[in-house]
Amino acid sequence: EKDGRTWTLQVYSAAMNKDITVQVQRPVDESTPAPNMYLLSGLDAGEGTASWQQQTDALTFLSDKQVNVVLPIGGRGSYYADWRQEDPALGVNKWQTFLTQELPPLLDETLGSTGLNSLAGLSTSGTAVLQMAEAKPGLFKSVAAYSGCAQIADPLGRQFVKLSVETWAGGNTVNMYGPDNDPAWAANDPVINAEKLRGTNLYISSGSGVPQPEDVRYYTEGKGPQGVVNLGLGIVIEGATNYCSHNLQNKLDSLGIPATYQFPPVGTHYWPYWEQALHDSWPVLAKGMGI
Repeated sequence: EKDGRTWTLQVYSAAMNKDITVQVQRPVDESTPAPNMYLLSGLDAGEGTASWQQQTDALTFLSDKQVNVVLPIGGRGSYYADWRQEDPALGVNKWQTFLTQELPPLLDETLGSTGLNSLAGLSTSGTAVLQMAEAKPGLFKSVAAYSGCAQIADPLGRQFVKLSVETWAGGNTVNMYGPDNDPAWAANDPVINAEKLRGTNLYISSGSGVPQPEDVRYYTEGKGPQGVVNLGLGIVIEGATNYCSHNLQNKLDSLGIPATYQFPPVGTHYWPYWEQALHDSWPVLAKGMGI
């Protein structure tokens, strides 16, 4: 389905045995090949309103760039991971396979792209983009992770995953990586496997958890007691992702792997900051895509 420069594709995933909706914004000049920029949403995975399309100016910002913007829809609460087994609540999830093996060659063929890819994600997908970069080194030349918690195998990181998958999405992480002591947690931990990020153009950002007046308004205005709770969560979560992101920086520094970091002294866990982070990270993403 084509609507101007916006294409809506139905792509069959053999790994999940279903069609996946993939939105593509075509480049400013469709007559010449362009690279592909994969943009992943957070826990909602583009299924609801918490998406790049509805919460940010991402598509407008990228509309004058020579790039195919790729927005997969689906995978709520999955962390875009390859789950070990079907989950009663969240179904079959093999998103890493879909996004690193099944989709890229199909898109290259369908869009006539250059074969150069970049990948960006926020919150839970800020973890996933690093996992995918490590699972398939070289596939994504640039990777940007906004407000993600890269570590998942230690108690804090695992709790962050469980809070997202179990408390908010209703899934069970045992179906994802197994029980707490299962080696799959470490095997999928981007910090433990950070050596595999060598050679990738990296952009890592997180706020500090300190709210600004507009954050308070955004969370609380007309929202009653729940607004205060949400503000508290936005502060705590961003404080945690800031801690995680600094741990990743320490690991990459110890390995001599360069990256671009953005750690402003303010910022909670919500969309205006990710919109700004996308703008700020564009030079890093563009560099890997050769534009």
